[in-house]
Formats: sequence, C-alpha cells, structure tokens
Amino acid sequence: MPKDMWGQTDNFCMDQDYLIQDIKKAETDQQARKVLNYKERKPLWREYAETAGIALIAAVFLRVFVVSAYRVNSASMENTLMTGDYIFVNKLAYEYGSGPKIDDIIVFKYPNNPKKDYIKRIVAGPGQTVQVADKLLYIDGEVAKIPAGMINIDQRIIPGDLSFRDNFGPYEVPAGSYFVIGDNRDDSRDSRFWGSVPEDNIRGKAVFVYWSWQPDAEAPEWGFPYVIDAILWVGHFVVNAPSHIRWDRLGLAI
Repeated sequence: MPKDMWGQTDNFCMDQDYLIQDIKKAETDQQARKVLNYKERKPLWREYAETAGIALIAAVFLRVFVVSAYRVNSASMENTLMTGDYIFVNKLAYEYGSGPKIDDIIVFKYPNNPKKDYIKRIVAGPGQTVQVADKLLYIDGEVAKIPAGMINIDQRIIPGDLSFRDNFGPYEVPAGSYFVIGDNRDDSRDSRFWGSVPEDNIRGKAVFVYWSWQPDAEAPEWGFPYVIDAILWVGHFVVNAPSHIRWDRLGLAI
C-alpha cells in the first residue's frame, strides 16, 4: 500500500480517536449536567416545607418584634373602635423616633394590673394640665380637640364629688407619663379614675382594623372537648358572615 495511503489511514484513525474522545467527553459532560441538575432540583415537598418555614419564621419575628394583633372587647373607644374590631398595633412606633403624641391611640398595660391590656386615646402629655368641666375637656386651660369618633351617651352631668367622669381636675400629668381617655367619654374607665399611664407601660400604637365582626349573643360557646363547638362555630360563621362582618371597617386606618 502506498505510503501516502498509510498516512491517510493514520490520519483517519487519529481523527476517529479524537471523535471518540469528544463523544466520551460530551457524554461525561452530559452526565455531569444531569447530576448537577439533579442536585439543584429539590423535591416539591421540600420546596413547600422551606417556604412554609421561612413564612413561619417571618410571622414569628413580626409578631414578637414589630406588630401585635388585638381584639377590642369593650365599648370604651366607640365610635372610633367598635366591640369586635381586630386591630394591628405597631410595637416599634415609639422605639426609633419621637415619643407618643397627642391623639395617638395606644395599647398599654393597665397600671393597676399589668397583666391586662387597655386601649385609649392620649389627650395630654408630661407636664400638661388636664381638667374636665361638665363633660368638656380642657388641656392647659384651652378646650381640647374633639376626636371625630367621640360620643357622649349619657345626658346627665355628674358632680365632681360623686364621680370624676364629668368633672375632674385640674391635674398635672407627671413626667414620663400620659393622660388617656376613651372616645366613649361616658362609658370609659381611664386616667380620670386611675391616673396617668407611664411610658414604659405602652405596648404600641394602634394602626388599622384588619377584621371586624359584629358581636352575636347567639354565638356558640366554647367548652371541652371543643370539637363539637368548633363545628358549630364554622356553621355559625358561614350562615351569619354576610350580616355580621363589618365590611366597611376592614382595612380602616386608626
């Protein structure tokens, strides 16, 4: 066989070897990509579990450090807040800025029993003088601003020697404390009766209503073992939701 034919054969063999190596390399790369893709692709249950875990951690963080949810269970703040309103309270409202302001609605630990939380409106700050004369509120000798939701439900005026409700003071708010009154002036136990609220007792500022349910005297009661009551509550909610949800209050800024 001619020499040049041997040379061509050799070249052909070499090309074939390179082709085989390229094919093997391509197969190896493909296998590697499959392995990488397999490692990167997580099982669906794991993705859901990780997402749920992150959401839970975020919710706990917000609940502990940023916001708290409260239910209004008295009429003392009507008509600004109604019984059955569920509200969010900003716990950091006074941590990184100015302190509480007049007209802020705050949640605080009741001074006479810190285990209880109350919600009222700030009407006066440290060093200011508060006086109530025949239901009219004065701050530093001037008539105080009347909140839009404030109401008086009792036309009687009770003398100051019988009650502090309609006639009170003058009283100077101590340093580091705030004077609070409910918007339902005739049906609120507040600073007129038990004094000012120390700033350390303030839990946060009420922000908005996220849910509101008209209280129902016919609602099922809770009792052990709770399973039957839970079923009754679900049925009660489904039947009464259209008439008991206060749709106009959902998302209402405070």
